[in-house]
Amino acid sequence: MIEATLWHPVAAVQDIAQAPWAARLLERDIVLWRDADGLLQAFADQCPHRGARLSLGRVHGGRLECPYHGWQFAANGQCVHVPALPHFTPPATHCARHYEVREAHGLAWVRLEAGDAPLPAFAAEDDAHLRKLLCGPYDVAASAPRIVENFLDMSHFGFVHEGWLGAREAAAIEDYRVERTPTGLRATGCKAWQPQSNLHSTAPAQVEYEYEVTGPYAAVLTKVPEAGTTAVQGWRESIALYICPLAQEASRVWFRLAVADFDAPDEKLRAFQHTIFTQDQPVLESQRPGRLPLDLRAELHTAADKASSAYRRYLQASGITFGVC
Repeated sequence: MIEATLWHPVAAVQDIAQAPWAARLLERDIVLWRDADGLLQAFADQCPHRGARLSLGRVHGGRLECPYHGWQFAANGQCVHVPALPHFTPPATHCARHYEVREAHGLAWVRLEAGDAPLPAFAAEDDAHLRKLLCGPYDVAASAPRIVENFLDMSHFGFVHEGWLGAREAAAIEDYRVERTPTGLRATGCKAWQPQSNLHSTAPAQVEYEYEVTGPYAAVLTKVPEAGTTAVQGWRESIALYICPLAQEASRVWFRLAVADFDAPDEKLRAFQHTIFTQDQPVLESQRPGRLPLDLRAELHTAADKASSAYRRYLQASGITFGVC
């Protein structure tokens, strides 16, 4: 399964401190913890001795300790201590399953199997003129591809986000350009008339959008409203969508915000994004089938859907099978 060779976000870095942290990815249970050097580790959340959840244990002396019999595991997964046999030296076969893990964009990323795909990029991460923060997580009863496709879709703005990102009487979508990229696709020349395009909007605005799919379950949008329509001069923002596919039709979602605002409280910035996504969520969870159909004949399409149609073709060409049908 190609999805197992990709990097996936499983937890916010700030949540992983001294105690083990339980997570889930591609229908597998994972435990995250920090070793004596503070480095993040990721194991299968199952002790190889009697199958107990390691996430119920503790970190002791830089080792992960099972809650059932106290077996202790080093950072590489090797069991190094069995309390019932204090003089026993566990062989190499006595080990927990260890996964690759990295920290980026405020999240812990796990790869279940070896691969060469990079982490989804976010160019705004390195822009010192933009403030970064996480919004989420949101647990959504929808497949990851359905959520990405919704993120790329502008023609729902006037209905799902009426009074915010759109209006029914201004729902027309101008033509835009879509091109393939090594990580997915890029859509440019996208425009939307929006009553309140962001937290600091002072007037309705024509907003320029650019979308980029940066991996099968990740995307970035950049939006710039017309001048003079925000309280913050030179307002611009980039929003990255990162999804952890928990199961075929269950996902955990984070947004990485990069905004030209260093003054508003985190809570206010998150509140705007929260409002928008919780308008999307019930619609996403209502879609049938829950998985995204890759056969373009399974659902109807128009020119306004060219980004989502290109996304479906990209998934099919990439061999993605998780969350699609």
